[in-house]
Amino acid sequence: MAKVALTTLGCKVNQFETETMAGLFRQRGYEIVDFAEKADVYIINTCSVTHLGERKSRQLIRRAGHLNEQAVIAVTGCYAQVAPEEIEKIEGVNAVIGTNERKNIVDIVEKAAQKQEVVLDIKDIMQEHEFEDIPMFGMQSRTRAFLKIQDGCNNFCSYCIIPYARGPLRSRNLDSIKNETQKLIANGFHEIVFSGIHLGAYGKESPENITLADAVKTVLSLNGLKRLRLGSMESIEVADELLELLAADDKFAHHLHLPLQAGHDDVLTAMNRHYTTQEFADLLAKITAKVPDIAITTDIIAGFPGETDEQFAQSLDFIRSLPISRIHAFPYSKRKGTPAAIMENQVDEQIKKQRVHELQKISQEKLAAFEAKFINKTLQVLIEQINDGVADGHTGNYIKVYTDEKMEKGEIYNLKMTKLYKDGLWGTKLF
Repeated sequence: MAKVALTTLGCKVNQFETETMAGLFRQRGYEIVDFAEKADVYIINTCSVTHLGERKSRQLIRRAGHLNEQAVIAVTGCYAQVAPEEIEKIEGVNAVIGTNERKNIVDIVEKAAQKQEVVLDIKDIMQEHEFEDIPMFGMQSRTRAFLKIQDGCNNFCSYCIIPYARGPLRSRNLDSIKNETQKLIANGFHEIVFSGIHLGAYGKESPENITLADAVKTVLSLNGLKRLRLGSMESIEVADELLELLAADDKFAHHLHLPLQAGHDDVLTAMNRHYTTQEFADLLAKITAKVPDIAITTDIIAGFPGETDEQFAQSLDFIRSLPISRIHAFPYSKRKGTPAAIMENQVDEQIKKQRVHELQKISQEKLAAFEAKFINKTLQVLIEQINDGVADGHTGNYIKVYTDEKMEKGEIYNLKMTKLYKDGLWGTKLF
């Protein structure tokens, strides 16, 4: 039996796509092995959001070549889509596959194994208008499963390469969402996470006029579902109907990840973001009034071109004022082909690092304050792993909880929160 090893860089969508590719290989009789093992085929699912993602992608390609010089090495994902000529030149690469041909991954790999030259399978992604619906095969039972329900982005933020890597909006139809979710539930997954490149725009391009709320309602109605969570989405697409569902159904996790990206209106305008800081603040106030225990997490880009010290200081003040529980802060990364890459007043790398550090300090303070509100409260915790007698998992509002009570992985327990512990809370069973 031929062995295939797969590895993923980047977002939850990429993670889902790697799982589906593994399923396709499994269906064709391949054995899935760890990426560190010697395999006959290596699949590297790449990321292009930052230059660091691209660098790690190249490192993994070379590592695969060292593990087995005779292996077929196939590179797919966003980096492969936007820079196939760079990847083609890396020694050992046999196939370069874009972001919309994963359904044919096994055939492409087997074709590449017979050829001397590199097989390039890159389509014009801007002309793709159908969601690539790949059924899942043989998913391994875990606690949480990502389900990609949307692809593509039409926003064209000035710093972002993703619209060029993923193409226009495409959405999975509701019947497919229902069927795939039922399969995941039957395979023992207790939490389903909807993911997408531009998740909040789900259904926008559809003639049926469906919305993300319709997808949520479809899944919440299924027997056996224990928890549904949403992946990252744009704040301007949080509809009232979605908030009503969040408030009404306990299975709908009280957690929204809403990227802010900058806390100053001039910087948001330069980024081509389509909201103001006031609109963002008003929305968060509306959300927390409707769902008081919700965790709202966010992304911030530090050191966007032209961001002054004064603007950043004002941004910090604004961020401190928001009811958020965690910040994912990262330095601006210049992406070739985007408007921001050629903007004047590029910010020094050391300044970016310092700004990220300041944002991380605020994030730690925000997280501790948010978690402290739940001490002496009872929360539902999905147990995800057990090590050395200590189990840990997450609540619906994405607080990490630790306990030394006897637990079963994959089950949900009501635990009383007793104290802050590490990066979360300590919980005990109710008796």
